[in-house]
Amino acid sequence: MICIGSIVLRVDDLPRQRAFWEAALDYVPRDGDGDDFALLRPRNGPGPNISLDRVHSTLQIPPRIHLDLYAKDPEREVERLKGLGASEVHWSKRPPDADYVILADPEGNRFCVVDASGS
Repeated sequence: MICIGSIVLRVDDLPRQRAFWEAALDYVPRDGDGDDFALLRPRNGPGPNISLDRVHSTLQIPPRIHLDLYAKDPEREVERLKGLGASEVHWSKRPPDADYVILADPEGNRFCVVDASGS
C-alpha cells in the first residue's frame, strides 16, 4: 500500500513561500533543508508534507492540480490566509452556492478553502 507523503510546489522565492505555507497550515520545517528545497510537515499529527522546490516554472491557469484545504470556519480562514499574503481568485464558472473559495498563494499557486463545517 502507498500513501501521499509530500505534495511538491515549484516556487521562485523559497523563504517567502516557506513562511506563507508554514503559517497557513501550521506546519514546521524539516531540519537540514537548504536554499533550494524545503520540506514542511504537520506540527501535530499525520498528514501529507508540503515540499517547496525552488525551480522556476510557468504558472498554468487553470492549474492542473491544486490543494483543497478543509476548514470548519471557512470565512475566518479565508481572511487569515489573505492576511498572510493570499489573494482571492474570482472564477466565472464558480457556482453561486459553492462551498469553497479560491485563493492564490503569494506566487499565484491556487488552492481552495472548502467549508467543512457540515462534516
